[in-house]
Amino acid sequence: MKHLQTLAIFCGSSTGVNPRFAEGARELGAAMAERNLSLVYGGGNRGLMGIVAQSLYDRGGKVIGVLPEALNRSDIRLHTVEDELIIVPTMHERKAKMYSLADAFTALPGGIGTLEEILEIFTWLQLGYHQKPVAILNLAGFYDQLLDFLSYSVTQGFLKQDHLDVLIVDQDVAALLERLEGWEPKLSDKLS
Repeated sequence: MKHLQTLAIFCGSSTGVNPRFAEGARELGAAMAERNLSLVYGGGNRGLMGIVAQSLYDRGGKVIGVLPEALNRSDIRLHTVEDELIIVPTMHERKAKMYSLADAFTALPGGIGTLEEILEIFTWLQLGYHQKPVAILNLAGFYDQLLDFLSYSVTQGFLKQDHLDVLIVDQDVAALLERLEGWEPKLSDKLS
């Protein structure tokens, strides 16, 4: 993998009920600043998305927001936390732009949008559309049931074990970033 410079984050626009989610988001922003990593995220400053962005921004890190036109509203962008804000017409173009700017992808806790984003980018890896690491920061075991489902999909013949194995999963921010930086793609062909 080329040197990790820019990390795309997918996560909730709310903070959730467990304080560990916000703590982990804050830790991730701080750890990214220490490693001089830039952030690409969904724009705005609400929820976990805003916490990661603010944490990195406050420490002098580079923050790039990608926001669809429909979400470019004052209730979503309460104050500026980005060095650069890119406005795109649609959610599809938002994901494509985030993909083009990022060297790696990580999901923190979130809802349907977060799941859709991380699973689509994981699918692209599985299909060979890219060779960039995909990770889940599994704060407080938030993704345990999803990971159980993915393991079950392997046992039922819908997902190859080596494809699941390339998904980086960790509860520790520093360990997750180390694994992202050392990642090497090792995937069999999805269609074989």
